[in-house]
Amino acid sequence: MAHVVSPLDQPSNYKDSQTRVDRQRQNDLLSKSTTLYIGNLSFYTTEEQIYELFTKCASPEDGGGIKRIIMGLDRNTRTPCGFCFVEYYTHSEALASMRYVSGTKLDERIIRCDLDLGYKEGRQFGRGKSGGQVRDEHRQDYDPGRGGWGAQAQRLEIERRREVEERYADAQDGPGAVAGGGGDWKEAENTVTEGKLKRGRSPDDEGDNTRLVSRTRIEEEMEAERM
Repeated sequence: MAHVVSPLDQPSNYKDSQTRVDRQRQNDLLSKSTTLYIGNLSFYTTEEQIYELFTKCASPEDGGGIKRIIMGLDRNTRTPCGFCFVEYYTHSEALASMRYVSGTKLDERIIRCDLDLGYKEGRQFGRGKSGGQVRDEHRQDYDPGRGGWGAQAQRLEIERRREVEERYADAQDGPGAVAGGGGDWKEAENTVTEGKLKRGRSPDDEGDNTRLVSRTRIEEEMEAERM
């Protein structure tokens, strides 16, 4: 049975492409390592949360404990991008974290722990083209805990929206586009409407005026006779 079940404190077969050591030398260094690589973190997980979880495997009574935590950052924005390094004082504490913490949930995400050769300045930054981790560069699913869509999917969506905006702008300026303004035809329409409302003078109107003048003159003469 011991040969069937894999030990939980064994490091993975991952080999850092930027590390200039062979596999045998790497295994020797990992057998003494006090550093853990923690992956699949949420972008919103804080250093305080990580410390609270991994301190459960610390042994301060034996001179151990957490030495430091290095948060992984986006190379461009300097914001958390889903990984970190946890350094203990002893190798046994690192192994205990691999046994009891790796595969558990933190911020509703199953985190992964692996022995690491040791932190060096510059390793805190993502290696993806967009500044984050490589895995998020090619991810096609939507993950709200890791910035939504993957970097490539986001770039494709931005390009698609730009093409739609350009086509819309061409439709506005091209043949058959609706002219803007419209002030000239509105003024012409108002002139026609006013012409329809105003009736021209007719001969009957002239006769009405003559009768009105005659009636006024008769009334003035009758008023004079009364005086």
